[in-house]
Amino acid sequence: MKYEEWAPYYIKILDYFGFSREDDERSAEILSSLLKRDDIAVLKERIEGKRVIVAGNAPCLLSDAKKTDFSGCTTIAADAAARTLAKCGIVPDIVFTDLDGLDDDVLSMNEKGTLLAVHAHGDNIPLVKSWVPKIKGFVIGTTQSAPISHVYNFGGFSDGDRGVFAAHELGAAEVKLIGFDLDDTSVDPVKHGKLQIARKLLHLIGHDL
Repeated sequence: MKYEEWAPYYIKILDYFGFSREDDERSAEILSSLLKRDDIAVLKERIEGKRVIVAGNAPCLLSDAKKTDFSGCTTIAADAAARTLAKCGIVPDIVFTDLDGLDDDVLSMNEKGTLLAVHAHGDNIPLVKSWVPKIKGFVIGTTQSAPISHVYNFGGFSDGDRGVFAAHELGAAEVKLIGFDLDDTSVDPVKHGKLQIARKLLHLIGHDL
């Protein structure tokens, strides 16, 4: 999804949650300044023409992963879903993260080849400043506001649906979703709102959950 198509949905999200566009833009600028490399070509190579599995971080992920054939596929994990996949012997090719689920285990995956798509938003500026300088492997930046140098916007709002949007935007041959539960009743009201927005956004690109 091009930014011009995404912008109206972004404005609605800002209004719904009361987020600050200025803070989102400031976080993106900080991320851009900290990134010493831009591995968008690696991201495209891993997605274009490939069968892609996107793993959300819902409680059902472990069960879903055990029933999934990952052979020949590019695997995208939503943030901490990377650790759940690792328990099943699957090291994700790509992790979309806003850094709240990042830890040294995921950094170790990155050093061994996993690409990190690091998201900047108004609420995670301290995390951007503390984690990004530690990233040694493949990395790109993402934002929900207007894209800038080294920082992309493929569409999508949460880690999981950003991964799905990127897979579509970069030409995946097929996109399969596991570990998504948009009806999860155990989450807090803010997370519930995010899940309902994810449902509406994913519907735009042909995923009805």
